Amino acid sequence: MDRAQAERLYAKADAERWRLPIAVFTEALERSAGKMFAGCPQAGAELDRYYDALHLSDLALSCSCAIGNDAAWDHFVMEFRPALLRAADAMDPTGGAREIAQALYAELFGLREKAGNRQSLFRYFHGRSSLATWLRSMLAQRIVDRHRETKRLEPLPDTDSSPRMPTEPRAPDPDRERYLTAMRVALGAALAALAPRDRLRLACYYAQEMTLAQIGTLTREHEATVSRHLARTRKAIRQDVEARLQRELGFSAAEVDECFGSLVDDAGNLDLAHWLDTGRKNSPVDRSKVEDQS
Repeated sequence: MDRAQAERLYAKADAERWRLPIAVFTEALERSAGKMFAGCPQAGAELDRYYDALHLSDLALSCSCAIGNDAAWDHFVMEFRPALLRAADAMDPTGGAREIAQALYAELFGLREKAGNRQSLFRYFHGRSSLATWLRSMLAQRIVDRHRETKRLEPLPDTDSSPRMPTEPRAPDPDRERYLTAMRVALGAALAALAPRDRLRLACYYAQEMTLAQIGTLTREHEATVSRHLARTRKAIRQDVEARLQRELGFSAAEVDECFGSLVDDAGNLDLAHWLDTGRKNSPVDRSKVEDQS
């Protein structure tokens, strides 16, 4: 793509609003065209028509979110989160899809990193549809995947009346208790090291199950800002725990993965209320302490 064409599309997308580097936007446009015309490169008027037909402003917003632009992320959460939750409720009136929608936001934010780059789900948005339509399709696919996984794990009907052969009991993992203990110690230390305001948001969200809007009212922050801080805090906790396990206990990367797995398998005894000093789940939060931390 030549510079003049890139600048024209950049201006049409109003990408300057998010202070998006033109090189990042140009790369996204070329990636979109490469995906569309894989194996049969286009040029000239045909390619120009393709670029002009894209949802350029949505593409610019997604690129800005993917590289960690706070203003873009705040705008995205404020504009698109309510519609995505409504779509989740429409797909599953029991509320089960809301959990999938929330997990989708973590993938969009990009909690994982690879080679120093955030692995945001936004990199798969190419602008051929609107961002809202793409989000709904991603949510629907996640729901289908969850349904298939659930069906796969359901036992087959027992049509054989012959007596079952006795099976040997599965031997317990001798390192499981060691991993679980190490994980709890490291996680407790990581939570204790958090800033009071970060610990407060976690306590409200996970221990007391408050909504983002309720937390925002309490902390005098916008709902989108609360969401962004929670995502960053979760990422910081994981990095802190991994560092403690490796530095203080000498665990290898494989052993660190085993530690996280042990906590997932035995999450029933995970008492966030105790670690975060909030008391029981339904105990009220002291508003005066929040105001002191403001």
